[in-house]
Amino acid sequence: MPLVVYVLGLAIFSLGTAELMVAGMMSSLSTAFGITVGEVGHLISYYAFGVMLGGPVLTYFFLKFKAPYRTTLLWLLVLYVAAQGWGAFVTDYSLLVAIRIFTGILCAGCLSLSLATSMAMVPIEDRPRAASIVIGGFMVSNVFGVPLATIIDQHYGWRISFGLVAVLVFICLVVLFRLLPAVKGSGALNMGIELQAFKKKAYWKACATSCLILGASFAAFSYFVPVLVDVSGFSMQTVPFILMLYGLANIVGNMVTGRLAYRHSLTVMVVGLTLLSFSLLGMALFAEYASIAILAVILIGLSGVPMNPAMMARIVSVAHPGPMVNAVHTSVINIGLGGGSFLGGMALSAGFGPRSTLWIGMVLAVLALLSILPYLRRTSRGWA
Repeated sequence: MPLVVYVLGLAIFSLGTAELMVAGMMSSLSTAFGITVGEVGHLISYYAFGVMLGGPVLTYFFLKFKAPYRTTLLWLLVLYVAAQGWGAFVTDYSLLVAIRIFTGILCAGCLSLSLATSMAMVPIEDRPRAASIVIGGFMVSNVFGVPLATIIDQHYGWRISFGLVAVLVFICLVVLFRLLPAVKGSGALNMGIELQAFKKKAYWKACATSCLILGASFAAFSYFVPVLVDVSGFSMQTVPFILMLYGLANIVGNMVTGRLAYRHSLTVMVVGLTLLSFSLLGMALFAEYASIAILAVILIGLSGVPMNPAMMARIVSVAHPGPMVNAVHTSVINIGLGGGSFLGGMALSAGFGPRSTLWIGMVLAVLALLSILPYLRRTSRGWA
């Protein structure tokens, strides 16, 4: 595997850390901008909505106009470094919101081009591995990036965390400038094939379930810190290590579902959503017990985000897996991510307390489970 593939994975790790690290610095940002914890949580939503907007639009642009991968990716990273670095100095919340949306849009383009570039540089048989290294950057950001950003925030302030992410992206940019080869796209976008997928109800049903799964996961994850500190009684110094457990659970869960998803996607999703629903319910009811809270965090990590391979297997089974099909599905996933976080923030801002975010997550998980239960009666037809 070329070294540059791992550098692309490190760049995506940096972008993933930027998206989710807000969850670990709720108190600092709340104090710095004079806003509620719920409004801080909305910063995750704004980044996710930026990814949602940027994914299909930029993918269409790249394919329609055969944009050169190397040049386009490098320029997107230059803009990302500038915007993320600027975010470390802002004092106005509205400006920070605009920066989060803009960096989310850039993140979508960087991810799309990083995946395309990594797979274009290796033989066909190595493409799945190359893609897994790049997308694995997002997974690892949960394990190390978010907890480290939280620790840095506690000792040096949130601005340093924001700035260090910009520095890490800049380092990746410099290395990619030297190592990244010129790679061309595979051709113009065939909208005729893409539109056939968008006419299928099964595709939109799959997207709706994916949206609910991510909404359930991030309604909870985005506000783990206030739950763990204010309800469970953990110190802020302990929280990064609990978040690390959540990230490790994400990786383990992804490894398991990745092996099972292709042949048993329905079973994976039924079992995963059942576990996610009960985990969120248990944490909502018994979060004041430290051991139960930690167990629930681990189980939520195992059963929420790691259902992504099963979601993708379902999409592939009902639609031609073209670039726009995947881009729109990714956008819908980010609607769930941002929407779950936004609903949790609204509940907190309305004074319902940290547990309300867990109840919202549980309701969304139950709705996702209900959306796939009818398929249990018609397994011979699959997801059609």
